Amino acid sequence: MFFVLEDHNRNEYPTLYQRMFQLRKEVFAEQLEWDVKLSNLGEIDAYDDCNPAYLIWTNADKTILYGCLRLLPTTGPTLLYDVFRDTFPNNVSLTAPGIWEGTRLCIDEKALAKDHPAMNPRRAFCLMLLGLCEVALQFKIHTLISNYEPATKRLYNMSGAVLTELGRANSYGKRPVCAGSFEVSQKVLKNMRIRLGVNHALLNNDFPDDEKKATQSQAA
Repeated sequence: MFFVLEDHNRNEYPTLYQRMFQLRKEVFAEQLEWDVKLSNLGEIDAYDDCNPAYLIWTNADKTILYGCLRLLPTTGPTLLYDVFRDTFPNNVSLTAPGIWEGTRLCIDEKALAKDHPAMNPRRAFCLMLLGLCEVALQFKIHTLISNYEPATKRLYNMSGAVLTELGRANSYGKRPVCAGSFEVSQKVLKNMRIRLGVNHALLNNDFPDDEKKATQSQAA
């Protein structure tokens, strides 16, 4: 099940909320060795205090976290402008009510392997992007912005997402960091569902049998 965690419902799911920051620490600090801010909660930064919306992938009981992602409007503080400004041209403006930033996408591969052993991490990443497209349409977002490493582009293409690279910079670590914009529309959503073989809405729905079959028949 995919659903959106916001201020108004955050206290209803303390286990998922706390696990999200722990998972981010495991992925970004321990696995990827990013220079991120850590606390007793896990990997958490100032942007988590800006009332973001979180896309949460969980089980039907909403007790186990499989994946998460943070969404912020570009009309407020964003990593894109505050940290990664060198990744897109100076004459490009990405601040508008309909443009939002997506960051901190991560998957709990161990939890997924236990509950959905036929699903590989690449397909899981693609399903997160599909869920993100559904959420963006619900929020009336027409463009999503994200920073990513070049190798990740193949996963965006695999998912059927429409990605435009705006630029890249080499000053952030071992590998270049790109800035990309993603079209959000019903047409894109339809294409992603076809590409991934998903015939149902992911948002607020249990994980159906046809998705279980899809993970067995296609290792995206």
